[in-house]
Amino acid sequence: MNKTLLALTLSALFGLSGCNNDDNDVSLPAENESGQTVEEDQDDIHSNWSEVNQWYIDGQQRVVDAEKLSVTNETGVANNIILFIGDGMGISTVTAARILDGQLKGQTGEENILSFESFPYVGLSKTFNTDAQTPDSAGTMTAMMTGVKTDAGVISQAEGVTRGNCESTQDQELVTALELAAMAGMSTGVVSTARVTHATPAATFAHVPERDWESDADLPDEAVTHGCVDIAKQLFDFNTGKGVNVMLGGGRRAFIPNTIVDVEGKSGQRLDGVDLTAQWLAQYDNAAYVQDRDSFVTIDPLKTDHLLGLFNSSHMEYDYDRTESGVSGEPSLAEMTAKSIDILQKNDKGFVLIVEAGRIDHGHHAGNAARALHDTIALSQAVRIAMEKTSIKDTLLIVTADHSHVMTIGGYPVRGNPILGLVKSTDANGLAELTHATDSNGLPYTTLGYANGLGYTPLAVGGDERYDHPASTGRVDLNYVNTQSASHHQEALIPLNSETHGGEDVAIFAQGPGAHLVQGTVEQNHIFHVINHAGNLLGKAQAEQ
Repeated sequence: MNKTLLALTLSALFGLSGCNNDDNDVSLPAENESGQTVEEDQDDIHSNWSEVNQWYIDGQQRVVDAEKLSVTNETGVANNIILFIGDGMGISTVTAARILDGQLKGQTGEENILSFESFPYVGLSKTFNTDAQTPDSAGTMTAMMTGVKTDAGVISQAEGVTRGNCESTQDQELVTALELAAMAGMSTGVVSTARVTHATPAATFAHVPERDWESDADLPDEAVTHGCVDIAKQLFDFNTGKGVNVMLGGGRRAFIPNTIVDVEGKSGQRLDGVDLTAQWLAQYDNAAYVQDRDSFVTIDPLKTDHLLGLFNSSHMEYDYDRTESGVSGEPSLAEMTAKSIDILQKNDKGFVLIVEAGRIDHGHHAGNAARALHDTIALSQAVRIAMEKTSIKDTLLIVTADHSHVMTIGGYPVRGNPILGLVKSTDANGLAELTHATDSNGLPYTTLGYANGLGYTPLAVGGDERYDHPASTGRVDLNYVNTQSASHHQEALIPLNSETHGGEDVAIFAQGPGAHLVQGTVEQNHIFHVINHAGNLLGKAQAEQ
């Protein structure tokens, strides 16, 4: 990429639009002696809000302010960056998963700690979208990937777009951290237990005004007319640097034609007749494509530079079903993380890896806390693997969530009470004998519940998300129900066909170079600026041109 093209790319990164600048000149940040970018003229930049995206500049300034205020400054440039996203992993989810993980180990649970809870720096992220108090994953991941907040449903484009309208996207495209890393000559990877074309992973490499445009079959006529490209196809249009080196997850159907039946006996979705999995093998040297765990484990990282793994037609299985119910054929999130690091770390220039535990979100939407918590524990295991395979001296690890859910932890259960069980407590006199706590109708209740959603259903089995059943209203007698079954769906206060996201802040955990910039309560787009600053992505991209 030449300097002119880089300048144009960076103008998108800064969200420039509507500028009356005939020569398209972009003033790039200068570099200090350590190679990190600095702004030499903040006053001039801040004086012209009409030309520069305010979300980007505000986020950049917060990093500068945090650098000045930090007592313990873990200096140096991060050679590698791994961002873990627990989709829907609110603070109550972290707490409940911590307890469940401990209880599965034979502890009372409360004293347990998940791997990332040992990180030295913790902050809070404000998750709202520019048009939504309670956000969605497209807008939130866009904030983390581009440094710019945007509307719900919009992927890596600024808030000037109209959702679902292709024509409105002119001058609104943003540059992602993954694209910057590729420009810098670094290796890049994306791992998800959801479809890789789903909102969170898609925001790392794609740019669309509608998160549902996963394959060309999803594009409306207006999008086709104005030249918008579906998310799956955009993975192959990612021609910055060496492209995406690793892409692992679900969503096979968006990559194969509707005339092809896959290994699960399910048809593809593409209408253009293109088999993108074959294109992956043709497009890259030392490339591999796998569809199951057996093929995945045989991949030799030393001989593989580009790996595409699509392990399900839609989303991958819940981790509980993969491990406890005999579902085979899919690698774990930890295994995918390990293989990705082994492939990416061959590059001396470093790597950026994005890892999403996507099905935490789906378990919560179904009101099925057990599966959401087991997927959170799986995320903790993946983070532990990353900690073991990298060094705190040169690798920045960040663990956060895109948004929360409305799951609560309530009642007055005694220490060690099963987190998925009925609330048991001492009697009013504090005697040792435990009794079921009851509501005003004399009915017992569980520690975990949802403010809204499908509510209790006795029919839940396997990985059934229950979206095809009506929401339950009113309370039921749980005396005769095994609430600790992974198929139990907790009760909900407000009956809805799907439980909703929560709007409260989520936690950010960090360790490694630049981790000290994760402090206090910040806007969600701050995470991009921490990544960019710690890895000097912009400076490295300049140096490569």
